Amino acid sequence: MLKKERFEKMITWFQENMPIAETELRYTNPYELLVAVILSAQCTDKRVNMMTPALFEKYPTAFDLSHATQEDIFNYIRSCSYPNNKAKHLLGMAKMLVEDFKEEVPDDIKELQKMPGVGRKTANVIASVVFNKPAMAVDTHVFRVSARIGLTTNAKTPLETEKQLVKFIPEKLLPIAHHWLILHGRYVCIARKPKCKSCGLKDLCKYYIKENKKKQ
Repeated sequence: MLKKERFEKMITWFQENMPIAETELRYTNPYELLVAVILSAQCTDKRVNMMTPALFEKYPTAFDLSHATQEDIFNYIRSCSYPNNKAKHLLGMAKMLVEDFKEEVPDDIKELQKMPGVGRKTANVIASVVFNKPAMAVDTHVFRVSARIGLTTNAKTPLETEKQLVKFIPEKLLPIAHHWLILHGRYVCIARKPKCKSCGLKDLCKYYIKENKKKQ
């Protein structure tokens, strides 16, 4: 199967079976999503959603968060991975958001990446989710699923994966395609034991085809 055909079949399947795909992080505005995505690095959305209500109640705006101390923030996020670093990043992000961006979360990926704790993946998430821009955020799920299915070839980094995906996914579909792949990786194509038998993509998946041949 040619790569173009594999992408087309993948897109068609998701459009028919997952017409609505959204982030599972809970937020009510761009500031809250930015905080949540920074916290979600190497941490589950479920865990983040347990922490953020109290955090947002205490610091409902970037201005409020910018006047906190790193120790104050740490106490609200201590149950996530790398809480010390994330507390430092959140404080730095809030200060820059207030001082440099007048509390308005920028829609430009390069501008977003100027803030502490905001890498390319986080910037792409904000750009696509908040501003519906054609950006493909690559996390561990997207990286794994893309390689297994055969959407990417020999991609060694998230950026290589991103570049290969955007070549074949129409721009207008990039925001939702990001969620398709994340949710598929989270609930079906899981890391240790992918649920291949119940996967609707198995007929076009290189991993499944390879594993099936081994059993024959």
